[in-house]
Amino acid sequence: MAAAPFQFYVLLSLSLLSTHFTPIHGLFSEQSNIMLPTDQPRTEKSIHLHFFSHEIIHGDNATVIPIIIPTTPSGFGATYMQDNPLTEEKEITSTPVGRAQGLYGLASLHGSGMVTLVNFVFTEGDYKGSTLSILGRNDIFENGRELPIVGGTGAFKFAKGIDTLRTLWDISTTAYHVVEHNLRFTVKND
Repeated sequence: MAAAPFQFYVLLSLSLLSTHFTPIHGLFSEQSNIMLPTDQPRTEKSIHLHFFSHEIIHGDNATVIPIIIPTTPSGFGATYMQDNPLTEEKEITSTPVGRAQGLYGLASLHGSGMVTLVNFVFTEGDYKGSTLSILGRNDIFENGRELPIVGGTGAFKFAKGIDTLRTLWDISTTAYHVVEHNLRFTVKND
């Protein structure tokens, strides 16, 4: 019987001793690339872009398709995919600059608040191949509404800022919407 308590204390001692010499480095801490503050001034470049998006809701050339059509009277949950042309001027025939590709859905039980997730993909000019990502609440009947710019690629890496937009109701119809975009954002200087 004396052997059992002795074995217990030996095993306990070995267990405690082994944890004393075991390094406590997790995989995360070994691979972390945390940047510490430096004395170097951080420089950012401010950019302003102005263009128009054209949403064609019905017809053979529709740029928006429904994904989910809810059965509720409020329309809550309605979800759409879009691939809208972006142009320099409010006319759809003006110079193209890219596409607005993404999705949006009615996220408000009471009202017109939509959640919008869109990538502006630039296909022409100095920013060809670059993108900007937008994610936020879009109250479609409010002019001067703001959506956050949460990132970008290419010339717009690490973009952050705001897209102030308004629907041009004077030239929009139930089948075709024109939206003016004023984007102000910063990117890191390389």
